Amino acid sequence: MGQRRVLITGCSSGIGRSLCEEFHRRGDIVIATARQPDSIADLQATGLHTYRLDVTQADQIAQLVATLQQVGLVPDVLVNNAGYGLFGPVMDLPPAAIATQFATNVTAQVQLVQAIAPLMKAQGGGLILNIASVSSVFTTPFAGAYAGSKAALRALSEALRMELAPFGIQVVTVHPGAIASKFGDNAQLPAAALPEDSWYTPIADKVQMRATLSQQNATSSDEFARQLGQKVDRGALPPEIWLGKKSWQLPFLKRWLPARLLDRLQSKRFGLNTLR
Repeated sequence: MGQRRVLITGCSSGIGRSLCEEFHRRGDIVIATARQPDSIADLQATGLHTYRLDVTQADQIAQLVATLQQVGLVPDVLVNNAGYGLFGPVMDLPPAAIATQFATNVTAQVQLVQAIAPLMKAQGGGLILNIASVSSVFTTPFAGAYAGSKAALRALSEALRMELAPFGIQVVTVHPGAIASKFGDNAQLPAAALPEDSWYTPIADKVQMRATLSQQNATSSDEFARQLGQKVDRGALPPEIWLGKKSWQLPFLKRWLPARLLDRLQSKRFGLNTLR
């Protein structure tokens, strides 16, 4: 497909960093971004272009877009990867924390598309990869905010896919399953612990377990990046891509198991059946 200019967000670790290395290995011009430039300084040393970007800051998005235009690095591919997981019982989550979860995992991704898509349109088209999650279709207890944000991103991506197609811009939603990364380390719980009066204190260990569940028996982020890179190189991408362990099994269960049965199974797994 020739040398592409690939802009990737959230590159300090995990999927983002592995994607930077993979696209670079495939001969692309990689533009890596992160909130803390020091966290990606080593990528710059290997020939990647690195920039500071907090995706929740509109002024930083605007500055990055202006800079990329000035230096001739208008992206052919945008990988919307930056995000994090907020975990805990919905009853215990502060509204401000929920708002921040959606601001980072949903609104910021749309703002980037709104900023980059006009540049793609001007040069005849492009590719946008929105990194969602298997949680967009399979919600577990104690992951309501995170799953909700990814479900919202999936819906917005579907709309963007149809709306941007006439202008030669392809939008693909990528759903990682269990991917080994620092996701669990970076996961946030309300006030780092359950409130003293939480209804879920007796099963606090189950709440904490959910925050790191995706790291159990997980696909490596490098393998995830390799598979996604292969698909992008082949072209003719499907509207949605499911990659990594559990990325197919969980949606299958969601589709075919009766909701009440699935609720009972999850209630038992997360200890909710012990509460009264």
